[in-house]
Amino acid sequence: MKKIAIVTNFNIFDKANAALKVANYLLGYDCKILVSQYSKDRVLANKNYNGNIYFLPIERLYDEADLVIALGGDGTILDCAKKMAKRDKPILGINLGHLGYMAELEMSELDSLSKIIEGNFTIDRRSMIDIEIVSKDGTSKFKSYALNDAVITNGSVSKLINLELYAEDNLVTKYRADGLIISTPTGSTAYAMSAGGSISDPKVQCTLITPICPHSFISRQLIFSDQTKIRIKNTSVREKHLVVTLDGKANCELYRDDVVIVSKSKLTVQLVRLKDCSFYDILNQKMNTNY
Repeated sequence: MKKIAIVTNFNIFDKANAALKVANYLLGYDCKILVSQYSKDRVLANKNYNGNIYFLPIERLYDEADLVIALGGDGTILDCAKKMAKRDKPILGINLGHLGYMAELEMSELDSLSKIIEGNFTIDRRSMIDIEIVSKDGTSKFKSYALNDAVITNGSVSKLINLELYAEDNLVTKYRADGLIISTPTGSTAYAMSAGGSISDPKVQCTLITPICPHSFISRQLIFSDQTKIRIKNTSVREKHLVVTLDGKANCELYRDDVVIVSKSKLTVQLVRLKDCSFYDILNQKMNTNY
């Protein structure tokens, strides 16, 4: 791989230094390094900048890159991964956050980057979910996709909401809760885990439904085949609207009788793996990390 994009928050001094350290390492292998035009001034002002970096508009950067290296926490990696999924290209995460479940490397492991040049790596494909919001009259008002999860809540105010869950056209249950998390196996180690949900091996083909603080004696997580089309209907009365958040970012308002339709996406995320370790090795390491 010759054209490698480096993405991080260059406004943060430590992250900018880390990104340029990665860039300088890869330049030693005659790679073409791409960085967003938006970050040009910050990069040029950094004392570790030694030239030979190409600055491109953000969309063109993703179009031209053979690989994106994302430095940061899971949020940074998530954002890059979704952009690269549309282009069917791989991403490598370097952890600058706390847990970093999606990251492959720490900054102390940069020598492993040589494996990318040598082609000595594997690709871990992660499934995604498509999200569509349909209004009461059947009009489609929003479509997008997520790698981790879709979350339905009352927004910034913690109030109980009412939802109905359907598998295909079959009513499964009704919820009165603070919200509902619809997650992929990748997202099972994120918000869903914090809400008491199970952890799923990413290879398992499923969709997980986890209620947030349900006002009910039945509060178990539900697991469906990823081939099942899931519908969640907003039946709340007092709230003007709810909020649907995809991978940690608010995206759309959900009004009474609107329906969220969740299905398996045709898109997948390609995560570069450079180390010979399993999902369970990573899980054990992260779970036992003090932070």
